[in-house]
Amino acid sequence: MDARAKRAISAEQAELLRQIPSVDELLLQPRLAALSKRVEHSVMVEVARAVLADLRGRIAGELAASVVAALSVGDIEGTIAEWVERILAHSLQPVINATGVILHTNLGRAPLPESVVEEFRRTATQYSNLEYDLEAGTRGKRDVHTAELLTRLTGAEAAIVVNNCAAAVLVTLAALARGGEVIVSRGELIEIGDGFRIPEIMEQSGAILREVGTTNRTRLADYENAINEKSRLLLRVHPSNFKVTGFTDKPSLDELVTLSQRSGLPLVEDLGSGCLIDLSEHGVSEPTVRQSVEAGVGLVTFSSDKLLGGPQAGILAGKKDLIARVRRHPLFRALRVDKLTIAALEATLGAYLRSAWNEVPAMRMIRMTPYELKRRAENFIRELRPELPLDEVEIEIADGASLAGGGSTPSQSLPSKVIRIASARYSATKLEQRLRRAPAGIAVIARVEDERLILDLRTVFPEQEPLLIKTLAAVLH
Repeated sequence: MDARAKRAISAEQAELLRQIPSVDELLLQPRLAALSKRVEHSVMVEVARAVLADLRGRIAGELAASVVAALSVGDIEGTIAEWVERILAHSLQPVINATGVILHTNLGRAPLPESVVEEFRRTATQYSNLEYDLEAGTRGKRDVHTAELLTRLTGAEAAIVVNNCAAAVLVTLAALARGGEVIVSRGELIEIGDGFRIPEIMEQSGAILREVGTTNRTRLADYENAINEKSRLLLRVHPSNFKVTGFTDKPSLDELVTLSQRSGLPLVEDLGSGCLIDLSEHGVSEPTVRQSVEAGVGLVTFSSDKLLGGPQAGILAGKKDLIARVRRHPLFRALRVDKLTIAALEATLGAYLRSAWNEVPAMRMIRMTPYELKRRAENFIRELRPELPLDEVEIEIADGASLAGGGSTPSQSLPSKVIRIASARYSATKLEQRLRRAPAGIAVIARVEDERLILDLRTVFPEQEPLLIKTLAAVLH
């Protein structure tokens, strides 16, 4: 390109730059003036400056027609307004989970019972007796609101709550084993998700890891031979997010309890998934917290937002003296839960105490039968078909499998009936993308198998079905 062409381009760029309106001029435009009544002036100015800086950069780098077109005041106003409205919009929003994964970690794990909403409203909008003893008129402890419910449901002598299960393990190790050795099988040194591993949590607690056995085989003698004057506790980690099969061996829970009693070392068990009731007849074979407590485990840690079906929290249940030692540790205060979590957990546990398991969405979904799901799928398709383009969509009911999810029951699935959809216009992957991008105002998360879009109604709330039908009709046209 010759020098005259470069000079012409530079002159044109300079002219385009001169056409860019000022921030003050833009903020007087009707749409931005209206937004300014709802948003801090400094935010409006920062966004406007960022948009104009981007526009200047594009002009400096290219002379595309799109840049010239974007120079109108109306277009710049629209770009700024969309940016500000995106800031104002809630980033955290509901989605329709049609994956069949009940405790979907990326989708918030357990949906809470309806009763929790009322507890949230009561507790959040008024003062409460969170840490106030109404009988004595003195400061109380926030543990009392869930302690009795937990002890009755688990059989434990005492129970406390922190903000998640990793925190429960951390504070337990810090309180009971700091500076001493914790004996644990190599096969139980798990990663609990997002890169966090049991050895790293142990290191942060100040406890010393003493590995015994091998990945696939650990015997009781391995634990016995590792006990010395530095030993502080025995740790058993339930492998709720993986399974080792084949040539394996490990001591039973009863054997470890006996060793704990004989050695005087507390036995701590991290159960993870936190199952409170026997779900084996529904296809979920996980040990319950009560089984561990009644077997004689000193302290059990587990999650509240997995199979229990409550809010995110980590629960510690066990012998009174061990719970008291953990509660006195400074980390306990740093990891304590707020009043909304306590309100949600109390409402969820109340449903268990009343044997009203169907009030807990996760329990209700686990207990659904293939027959129920087939009937729902038939009714759903009957409502959907009239909304679909003729001769362009294949839709059928097929056998499928749902998952408990959330790092629980890794080798078990729940027999299900799923809806399979194929479109002559769009690939299954494209349909999944279109559903996820929320054409009707709420994102739908589905899955793709064998070039078919799969919808599992087990994890779709009945009241969401009309909106799901509307969304499917929109993306299939």
